[in-house]
Amino acid sequence: MFNQNFNFRSVTANLLLINILVYCVTNVYADPYRMPELHNKILENFALFYPGSPLFKPVQLVTHMFMHGSVGHIFGNMFGLFMFGTTLERVWGPKRFLLFYLVTGFGAALMYMGVQAFIVYNFTGSVHPSLNQVKEFQQLIQLYSTPVLGASGALFGILIAFGMLFPNSEIMLLLFPIPIKAKYFVSIYFFYELYEGIRNNPGDEVAHFAHVGGAVFGFILVKLWNRNRDYLY
Repeated sequence: MFNQNFNFRSVTANLLLINILVYCVTNVYADPYRMPELHNKILENFALFYPGSPLFKPVQLVTHMFMHGSVGHIFGNMFGLFMFGTTLERVWGPKRFLLFYLVTGFGAALMYMGVQAFIVYNFTGSVHPSLNQVKEFQQLIQLYSTPVLGASGALFGILIAFGMLFPNSEIMLLLFPIPIKAKYFVSIYFFYELYEGIRNNPGDEVAHFAHVGGAVFGFILVKLWNRNRDYLY
């Protein structure tokens, strides 16, 4: 049930709507099983590829934030956006909240691409090698051809901001129904993502460093916006 105070004309509501509509176009209308060519074409144009890939387009830095790969993926991100974004928008106002959402999503992409560039450099000695060099390494072929998509980076920025502004608010998780203070929840979650990113499990398809990037950019923005305050909210 929606919160009775939820504003259906808010930035949060519009972000929810855009993400859901894009998901429906990408995964329902352009179903990957019934219409694989159209589905793949959408991914190639709007999901985020490594800048050295022939499939990379600058617009992907923004469009990938509104795409999701599965029902579970979009549900988790949109649930978090609804639960925490509503409060932050009420505190900051719609313009600042939208700026925060976009900057943290963009920051997540930058962090992830920076880690990708580090990997490419370790293999080839360059962050922008020739395609012939890339083809010598199976891991790089996969890196160049695998897109990143989702609002998770922006969501992690939102989580970090909520934990900083409302550190003692208690959160009740769906799969772990025990109250936990926001400051502990976001700290544990952040270091888990950092650990998983460093561990780099070959079978792990989650862009952990994008989550870390969103959190880092969120932390920096909140610090900047509150630098003249003696207290947080």
